[in-house]
Amino acid sequence: MRLAIFASGSGTNAENLIQRTQNGSAKGNVVLVVSDKRQAPVLKKASELDVETAEVLPSNFVDKRAYETHLIDRLHAAKVELILLAGYMRLIGTTLLEAFEGRIVNIHPSMLPLFPGLDAVGQALEAKAKETGVTIHYVDAGMDTGPVIAQEKVAIALDDDHASLTTKIQAVEHQLYPQVVNQIVAEKTRGENE
Repeated sequence: MRLAIFASGSGTNAENLIQRTQNGSAKGNVVLVVSDKRQAPVLKKASELDVETAEVLPSNFVDKRAYETHLIDRLHAAKVELILLAGYMRLIGTTLLEAFEGRIVNIHPSMLPLFPGLDAVGQALEAKAKETGVTIHYVDAGMDTGPVIAQEKVAIALDDDHASLTTKIQAVEHQLYPQVVNQIVAEKTRGENE
């Protein structure tokens, strides 16, 4: 199955997913990495792993529909079957949702519905929560509201700060996301073969 990763930042999850698909510990083939930010570090990481990249800046388009139509063209050209969001800091609009219905997955650093949106780690610390976690879910029109595929809890220690909690969460993300991708690819492949 041909996969695209959308990311806006450093790309730790993207890099992990690419490496795992390349070494065979995760199913699928990452064929495209898209970023909506100029010179996002994720693009360099993907290039170094020989994956095609696309820097597609929303400000270059008249509106969201035009932006997403361009993305769809890029995705179709690369024959992408599943989109994986990995720190993509933009809500997916109806144009892309309809074109890839049921084929867009997101990872979020909290136990949704708790701490949706930006800086979930900061939100959990501010709330003095005893635990947070990782959620992987299908994307719908809302912010972090789509059907949950998998969740895993992460305990928050009294001395955890933003950096230490982020490190703990990323360790879980780097195990859970490839597992979920394996599950989705296996299900979709099985469905096509039946």
